[in-house]
Amino acid sequence: MDSQKFIDKCKEIVVKYTNEHLDKSDKVNINPDDVFVVWSTKVLQNNKALLSTTLFDGMYYELTFNGDKQEIYFDAYKKWENKCIEI
Repeated sequence: MDSQKFIDKCKEIVVKYTNEHLDKSDKVNINPDDVFVVWSTKVLQNNKALLSTTLFDGMYYELTFNGDKQEIYFDAYKKWENKCIEI
């Protein structure tokens, strides 16, 4: 899968997941323009990308395309803490 096709599919997956998990009483939905790529790479037939949305929910998403099996693996994360530890 070429990189742009993979990114487009990732955005579609993130939009679907996010809209399914948003609080319905907020009456908010996102679209692919609300999803952005933080990082992506392609090695041989495999792709990986980290994505987030414009929502202030602290979520980010990791998607990996296994080119041998033609499967995409999806992980959703929430950032709980970010701190500096001096050594």
